[in-house]
Order: sequence, then structure tokens, then C-alpha cells
Amino acid sequence: MGIMSKILGGGGNRSVDDYVELDLDDFAEAHAETGMQVHIAEIGDQSDVIPIKDAVYDGDFVIADITRHSTSDRTIEHIIDELRQVAQEVDGDIVQKGDDQIVVTPTGVSISREKL
Repeated sequence: MGIMSKILGGGGNRSVDDYVELDLDDFAEAHAETGMQVHIAEIGDQSDVIPIKDAVYDGDFVIADITRHSTSDRTIEHIIDELRQVAQEVDGDIVQKGDDQIVVTPTGVSISREKL
């Protein structure tokens, strides 16, 4: 089996021995050198927006789960408007993915509206 077959999954049976457990502590130094982080957030109420705004202002990327709200909910409309304003202020981008996620990016990062 060639390397591309292994990467792309070219058939065959897999066993536990085919996988390697990675220790994240081995990568601590690389983490300290990164300029941008990706944060995962849940928006339950208006107060959950504050750390999201702080992260975007700090230059980080945020994926927020909004499943606790319906898209017709006035609270989520207000939250989206507030996050849209933050994205505009930092010259970033914002997009709602389906009914369950909002993605907010910092300065210089745009989100393609086309699927791969």
C-alpha cells in the first residue's frame, strides 16, 4: 500500500497499530509561537458574546454554536448584529453556517461563501 493510499484510505483493514497516539504536550512550544487561535464557543445568552468579541479583537478566529436559539429569536438577531459590528470594526468577516453556527474572523481573514 502506497503513501497516498494510506492518506486517502485506499481500502484494506485497519488495526489499532495503524494509529499513533499524539501527546499534545509535545507540541506546547509550537502553540506558543502561533499568531492566531481558533476558539469554539457556545452562545446561551447575551453575556456569552463578550469573550467572543474579545477574542476577535485579539486577532483570533471564533466558531460559535447557536443551537440554543432559533434563528427567528430576537436575542440571536441582536447577538448576530453585535458580532457583525465587531467583524466590520476589525475588517474581518462573519457568516452564519446553517441554523447552528456563526463563524467570526479577525482582520485580514475572509470566509469564502462557496463550498469546496
